[in-house]
Amino acid sequence: MSVEVLVADDEAPALRELAALLSADPRVDVVHTASGGAEALQVLERGGVAVAFLDIHMPGISGFDLTRALAGLRVRPAVVFVTADDSGAVRAFDLEAVDYVLKPVRVERLSRALGRALATGVGAEAADDETIPVTVGSATRWVRRAEVRWVQANGDYSRLYTPTGDHLVRVTLSELADRWADAGFVRVHRSYLVHRDAVREVRLSGTAPTVLLGDIELPVSRRLVAAVREAMRR
Repeated sequence: MSVEVLVADDEAPALRELAALLSADPRVDVVHTASGGAEALQVLERGGVAVAFLDIHMPGISGFDLTRALAGLRVRPAVVFVTADDSGAVRAFDLEAVDYVLKPVRVERLSRALGRALATGVGAEAADDETIPVTVGSATRWVRRAEVRWVQANGDYSRLYTPTGDHLVRVTLSELADRWADAGFVRVHRSYLVHRDAVREVRLSGTAPTVLLGDIELPVSRRLVAAVREAMRR
């Protein structure tokens, strides 16, 4: 795959460096550059850009504002934030960015971000998957929605359970239930959301209905039994 990408950064040295690094990548055909959000939006509205590498703090239209504006495009490019701000990963998650790269940029890290963006199916009218930033020690890593087997509510946070571990993210279970309904996630309880394909057994009769995910048994709210039964039949 050979694609067009956009780099937007109001700092000229950073813009030149990032454009040069991407130009050297064999997966990139054309690198467009913009020194601000308004200029970047003009480029993106013309179409053809598969991946947008955006700084966050730009005069006028910020990287976050620009990403929100992309929702109005028929074909939305994958977005990678490239920034010196290490505090914006959660907002990037909310905006469905595919990666969050901190400056100074390392070649291998940028290459990995491009690969992740291309894996989302660039040029599609809707992404098939979503990536979620999670904190591991002092680092931020990304978990694909497809890796998540079930989710547990934790106040204003949610804990994502994957085959390799669990991660706490700052988003409510209700928000995830709404956002991930079309991706096969089913609300089984006020505190639990499960992926339909991860469920191995359903026990909905009796006084304590449950679903089993391997050796994990989760309760099902009695008021949700009918909805869960219907969802599991699909």
